[in-house]
Amino acid sequence: QLQLVESGGGLVQPGGSLRLSCVPSGFNLDYYAVGWFRQAPGKERGGVSCISVNGGTRYSDSVKGRFTISRDNAKNTVYLQMNDLKPEDTAVYYCGAMRSGNGPCIYAPKIYTSWGRGTQVTVSS
Repeated sequence: QLQLVESGGGLVQPGGSLRLSCVPSGFNLDYYAVGWFRQAPGKERGGVSCISVNGGTRYSDSVKGRFTISRDNAKNTVYLQMNDLKPEDTAVYYCGAMRSGNGPCIYAPKIYTSWGRGTQVTVSS
């Protein structure tokens, strides 16, 4: 199974920023849609954002206007820039990838086939 590696999490104060990175292990993301997901204690994993093969993006309402997903094909990396962080953003953040055509992405966890182990994001004063 193809693996991904997330990094960039940490502890930040409310209103702060973090940038998460998602790097594949041994494969190229060019033909994959990539999504970011998060799971807080006691809650199900939910979709945050996704980016399609051709760069189209989608965001959940809870992060729209604060988070930005992007992909750098030259670096084979997908990023999630998180600004104006709130305590309710605290969670383990995962990236997922799925082989895809050029259609819009969908950030439903169940359709993604490759996952990372997650990176913890804690927003607290």
